[in-house]
Amino acid sequence: FGDDPARYASAKARKNYAGTSPITRASGKSHTVQARYIRNNRLADALQSQAFSALNTSPGARRYYDKQRAREAGYNPALRQVGNRLVGILHGCLKTRTPYDEATAWSHHAHPHAT
Repeated sequence: FGDDPARYASAKARKNYAGTSPITRASGKSHTVQARYIRNNRLADALQSQAFSALNTSPGARRYYDKQRAREAGYNPALRQVGNRLVGILHGCLKTRTPYDEATAWSHHAHPHAT
C-alpha cells in the first residue's frame, strides 16, 4: 500500500486500490455484483493469499468465509470478501495506530452462542 499514511482517505479507497471491493451495477430489474479488474494485481494476489491463510489461523475470518459460502457465494467471491474485510481491518489499525486484535476485528461478525 506504500509508506504514505495519508494516501488513502478511507477504507473504501484502500479497498478499491486493492481490488477487493466489488462493483455493483443496477439497471431496472437487473442487478449484478462483479469483481474489479482494474487493480494492483500483485497486491490483489497477496491479499488473496493472506485471506486464504487467515481461514486456517483466524476463527473470525473462517466464520465470515463460512457465512459467505452459506449465502451461496462461490469460493473466489467469498475469499475476496474475506480479503476485503482484512483490508478494512488493516486500514482501521493504521488509522488508529493500534495492533490487530482478533476479538475486536471480527466481533460484529460473531455468532451468538446458543444457551
